[in-house]
Amino acid sequence: MLNLTGIKNIIFDLGGVILNIDYNKTANAFKRIGVANFDDIYSQANQDQVFDKLEIGELTSVEFREYIKEIVPSLSYRDIDKAWNAMLLDLPALRIELLKKLKKNYRLFLLSNTNEIHIKAFQKIIQSSYGENIFDVIFENQYYSSEMGMRKPNSDCFQFVLEKNSLDSF
Repeated sequence: MLNLTGIKNIIFDLGGVILNIDYNKTANAFKRIGVANFDDIYSQANQDQVFDKLEIGELTSVEFREYIKEIVPSLSYRDIDKAWNAMLLDLPALRIELLKKLKKNYRLFLLSNTNEIHIKAFQKIIQSSYGENIFDVIFENQYYSSEMGMRKPNSDCFQFVLEKNSLDSF
């Protein structure tokens, strides 16, 4: 087992660390349903302000969907959610087993830039894979940018988690 001398707490990211994701799947899904300029408004490296606002909870899921419907009015909310969630893949059992082992020796926390639509979708992935929200068992606390009103990599986001859990920073 991994021995992290002097480390007592670990803060994990979700997407691309615990949950497999593929941004291209979302881009391709939106293009297939008629949002031809999706690459211009969203990418992993750069995104339109609407996506940032969604991630920090300044924009509701309904407002996000309506924004997309302005581009392609014929889309349903279901179409939009399906395309938006296409990037969310699987939650490998090996990662869950590693987290369970780490939990025996460390306080574990989850901190993710995510939004209400994705939270509901990945919770369904977790539920269907593990029969329960295994994150509630593994992580002492879970923090999502859309619920916190702040996002990584901004230091206030990390500081919030540190203070809420009485964690020391370096």
